Amino acid sequence: MTGSSKPAKLLIVFGTRPEAIKLFPVIAALKADPRFVVRVCVSAQHRGMLDQVLEIAGITPDHDLDLMRPDQSLDALTAALLTELGKVMDAERPDRVIVQGDTATAMAGALAAYYRKIPVDHVEAGLRSGNIHHPWPEEVNRKIIGTIAALHFAPTETAAAALLRENVDPTRVHVTGNSVIDALHWVTARIAAEPMLANGLAELEARFAGKRIIGVTSHRRENFGGGLEAIAEAVRQIAARPDVAIIFPVHPNPNVRRVMDGALAGLANVTMIEPLDYPHFARLLAIAEIMLTDSGGVQEEAPALGKPVLVMRETTERPEGVEAGTARLVGTDTARIVSEIFNLLDDKAAYEAMAQAHNPFGDGQTSRRIVELLGHEIGKQA
Repeated sequence: MTGSSKPAKLLIVFGTRPEAIKLFPVIAALKADPRFVVRVCVSAQHRGMLDQVLEIAGITPDHDLDLMRPDQSLDALTAALLTELGKVMDAERPDRVIVQGDTATAMAGALAAYYRKIPVDHVEAGLRSGNIHHPWPEEVNRKIIGTIAALHFAPTETAAAALLRENVDPTRVHVTGNSVIDALHWVTARIAAEPMLANGLAELEARFAGKRIIGVTSHRRENFGGGLEAIAEAVRQIAARPDVAIIFPVHPNPNVRRVMDGALAGLANVTMIEPLDYPHFARLLAIAEIMLTDSGGVQEEAPALGKPVLVMRETTERPEGVEAGTARLVGTDTARIVSEIFNLLDDKAAYEAMAQAHNPFGDGQTSRRIVELLGHEIGKQA
């Protein structure tokens, strides 16, 4: 243990729904281990969508910074995060700080810890697209965290190799799998035991019975403007097929809503709904035949349920899915998106090649591995 037999204090920092999904299994595993005292700080970078995950996971934050503001610039958000997270660290004086992924919260949390010489451990480390503007600003956020982190929990060998190319000490890089698979297994089991958790889509399922459901998510900053407009036009053309139905949980960002409402409102085969809580999103993955997305997490989650993913981006920091055949980059060109969707709908062999490909992102044991690695690390410091 650190300095004596007392448990090590860990401060876990996150602020968005994807971070919460990927960290709640880690938090549960750490809290179950007597070697650790766990404190949770949320920035609420995504307020409503974050709270949904906290509720289903049974997490009550020790610190809630509530920093979300309408149309907040990235520099204003980062300044607020750095200042407020620093105050929390000064109050808590943790032995280690844990961050996940690529958000402004994760980057600022790592930087605030570095300023205090507190070791930072990075869950889902090593993802790289090779282009600092795609995904933006996430690629640079990850690179900053990678420079600071003490332990790098890489989800795949590809992610680990990216860190080694950046001259990260190989003894600090550990391939753990991705905790999103732990979370998906957990929530799927909960839904099986308590179907009411995800019965909010039942009306849509009945309405679209006999149709082939395509799930759509789109919110990336680099697609704002022309990219989103092209995506909306692609969705409109796909929905013209009578055998298709599209369920589209629309991100609350007004840059997204304005475009999608203007292009898709009133189409019979398109239902635009509010963002789904985690159980209902897992249900959408289960009932969808294809996922069309510009999200990072969906590239990991959908293949775990055997669903092909078409990625509306030019690059991905998750090339493992493309290499394994579970995902395909289609960019934001309308004709390309429509063509790729129709190919999967009309060519059974092409569909099955993606649906049956091996998911490279994990086996549901990531949280256990992270706990053991942290336990080993604090044991060395005893």
